Amino acid sequence: MTNRAALHSKNLQTLFYPKSVAIVGTNKVKGTVPGDIFINILHAELNGATFPVNPREKYIGGVKAYKYIVDIPDEIDLAIIVFPSSVCNKALEQCGQKGVKAVIIISAGFKEIGGKGLEREKELLEIANKYDMSFIGPNCLGVINTDPLSRLNASFARKFPAEGNIAFLSQSGALCTAVLDYALAKNIGFSKFVSFGNKADISEIDLLYYLMDDDKTKVILLYLEEITDGPGLMQAARDVIEKSHKPVLILKSGRTSAGASAAASHTGSLAGSDEICDAAFKQAGIIRCDNIEEMFNIAIALAYQPLPKTNNVAIITNAGGPGVLTTDAAIKQGLQLAQFSEETTNTLKRSLPTTANIKNPVDVIGDARADRYYAAMSAAFKEKSVDGVFVILTPQSMTDINKIAEEVAKIAHEYDKPVYASFMGEADVASGIKILQKHQIPHYILPESMCKPFYTAYMFDRKIKRKLAEPVIFTDVDKEKAQALLAKAAGEGRSYLPEYLAAKVIEAYKLPVVANGFATSAEEAGSIAESIGFPVVMKVMSDDIIHKYDVGGVILDVNSKEEAEKQYVNIFQNVNKKMPEAKIDGVFIARQISAGTEVILGVKRDPSFGAVIMFGLGGIFVEVFKDVSFRVAPVSKKAALGMIKEVKSSKLLLGARGRAVLDVESVANAIMRLSQLALDCPQIKELDINPMIILEEGEGCYVADTKIII
Repeated sequence: MTNRAALHSKNLQTLFYPKSVAIVGTNKVKGTVPGDIFINILHAELNGATFPVNPREKYIGGVKAYKYIVDIPDEIDLAIIVFPSSVCNKALEQCGQKGVKAVIIISAGFKEIGGKGLEREKELLEIANKYDMSFIGPNCLGVINTDPLSRLNASFARKFPAEGNIAFLSQSGALCTAVLDYALAKNIGFSKFVSFGNKADISEIDLLYYLMDDDKTKVILLYLEEITDGPGLMQAARDVIEKSHKPVLILKSGRTSAGASAAASHTGSLAGSDEICDAAFKQAGIIRCDNIEEMFNIAIALAYQPLPKTNNVAIITNAGGPGVLTTDAAIKQGLQLAQFSEETTNTLKRSLPTTANIKNPVDVIGDARADRYYAAMSAAFKEKSVDGVFVILTPQSMTDINKIAEEVAKIAHEYDKPVYASFMGEADVASGIKILQKHQIPHYILPESMCKPFYTAYMFDRKIKRKLAEPVIFTDVDKEKAQALLAKAAGEGRSYLPEYLAAKVIEAYKLPVVANGFATSAEEAGSIAESIGFPVVMKVMSDDIIHKYDVGGVILDVNSKEEAEKQYVNIFQNVNKKMPEAKIDGVFIARQISAGTEVILGVKRDPSFGAVIMFGLGGIFVEVFKDVSFRVAPVSKKAALGMIKEVKSSKLLLGARGRAVLDVESVANAIMRLSQLALDCPQIKELDINPMIILEEGEGCYVADTKIII
């Protein structure tokens, strides 16, 4: 942890639990940001003193106002600045002079407008550093802490949310107001609610570490528009998940990459920012959500109910159609319908009418009242093979909705197994839904919507039980040699490394490059080819030629010394005929691997996450189907094998349809070595190993072609 991060950790406690708050720049005008923040603090009944600061007012809302924060006789824990951006620096300077350590800067007009705004924001950070202050913002909605020990509403939100165990962090203030209204309608409470705006000082990473140790928080939700420190975010999420067993859910906007320029390599063109986000979040154990509704559907399951130990569910319904739809959705999502024991079957037979379906899904029939639901739920919860129960209700004329809701809540609290409910409809079931929500039974409008949250909770339980695999650090690599080759190429003004140099770079990291050599004469070509062993492939080396095949610069199946000498001359003639202006450095000669399956490995330098590794099958699988997987370096062996198995075409490597099983272990080893190379050599912008040839299990793999862009 850096000194600044350690400072934030300390100051955030003061920010969320202040004993005294100054609203710097507030006023008497209702319906304005400065005025409403002051009113919100008073209405929330802050567990501390409140001091309005305004140069022109003596009293605001019946409370004595001060001209400047330095005029307040008491110590101030938290300052909320709502002055125009042009004078925020002066206000923050006075906060520092006063000894304030925690600040929320609501004001807009900073980095988000560019130019002078960016300069103003940098000045704020300099002042904060000078006085060991920490601040949230600028350009934010504010901060809410519902804990009765604080009851802080340092925001201009319309309402103060109910107390809960879900924390919500957002880069967008406008989204926060919509989320608060959505949560109010769903009876969802929050522990902490933070709009962090431009995150000029305190970032989402600092807030994650704070919430890791927050006893009031069980689940953390995060909305992001940009990721500035991808590795830091991944590490913070890992720490939160592994040390506190709190799930981290992220909604990240900007899924499309419209207007992105074409990349120079396969890896560069395939590794879009959203694909990398997906891979990075999965790697860190972060649960990525597609929209607000999905985020809260999953959040309430994780926050309100125990985690399921298996993916076996029982479905209880009073309508056959919804039961079948939910069954289909469950199987599609990766859940299993639990098989009832003879004892459970007999219990259901005794408790339910003869017309009821006593197999899973259990149909208690449309005229079911609370007693049938109770009997079916009780039998399901006692069944050892059941690790979760879905309760579905459709409102019939005889359905005692509220009583059934109460029975669902009552029995749910008797067992350490999760129960989710779907009371279908709206007006008729509204009172029953409120009862469920009051007792923290996750409720879903459509019963199919229960399946993904359950599966996510099940996978999270598996995640926290697994030990994180540590990446291997290879000690047999020659980092200095690789660095020297890359530095030499950069010194010569190259952006692409010739293949013979690229091969030497990856050879330094013990990637399995085929035997090769670089010839500058026909005689040398013959000698090199003979020493390598036939057949060989010969390729022209020229910075002026991108597509070697198009100019006759690649010759395959060279089978003798004499033929190698002849083809050396032919390559020069072919190129001179089609590209007479091209400067030829020589010819690269490599052993030709005739058998095997082609795959592609790659590296891309991502602005948010750094070195990203790609894997995919070669040929049409990467060209047409874009069937690839990604991981952020460093990559462990478990992650490398996961990359291979993740691509849809991986079955072709694992012996599908009578094919031979290929040596995926050697490819995983190559991925790990490539990962270490990418971290050690940040000057590599993009790298393609295309193709790498995999042989049968135990026979290894070989790099046939390498492209490096620096």
